[in-house]
Amino acid sequence: MLGFVEEIVLLQLDDTRGGLAELPLSAADIVLAGAAVMELALLNRIDSDLQHLFVVDPSPTGDAMLDDVLARLAPDGAEDGAKDGAELNAELNATAAVERITGQADAYRREALQRLVAKGILREENGRHFWVFRTRRYPVIDDREQREVKARLRQLLLTDEIPDPHDVVLICLIEACDLLGLVLSADEIARTKTRVEQLSRLDLIGQAVTRAVAEIRFIIRHATSAIY
Repeated sequence: MLGFVEEIVLLQLDDTRGGLAELPLSAADIVLAGAAVMELALLNRIDSDLQHLFVVDPSPTGDAMLDDVLARLAPDGAEDGAKDGAELNAELNATAAVERITGQADAYRREALQRLVAKGILREENGRHFWVFRTRRYPVIDDREQREVKARLRQLLLTDEIPDPHDVVLICLIEACDLLGLVLSADEIARTKTRVEQLSRLDLIGQAVTRAVAEIRFIIRHATSAIY
């Protein structure tokens, strides 16, 4: 299964032009930062209470991108195991956590694209836009992953099927940044509003993750609406 950052990038990809769907850059960065933080929550590397988000397990995940995010969330100069988990980043809330990661979003986006190229899902091409600006296009060469992600989310949203925790978080993420249109029609979005809210409240992903997801959804929604 692809990671959240890879899936978000793949869902945003416009097959016809090999670029990403239109989304204000700062909002797109917040979405990627939120995706990385959510993935760490599902891996039980971070936790949250009603006010704070903190690192509970700073050990490497084995994923270079996520390990970089984890290091940025950890307190400056802290060594692995040097502090009790509850003391790590005691003053860091979800907003501050996302803001801390947002500055690296472009690097994470490039890394996600390169991973998709390495997996044979995308092809990288260099070109020129208006004969002046060098651009990179990423045409889909094997759309099975992209179709699978969309089909999986459609199935979950349009039925009463019991969801996988990964998909619950992914739906919350794309709904928060108003990207449900990438997988549903306008009519389907209207019909599934209650279903989305139901999924976002499931205990399936645990209370701590639910709180973190709710905060990140709030951050993304308000950042996106402010930009638009």
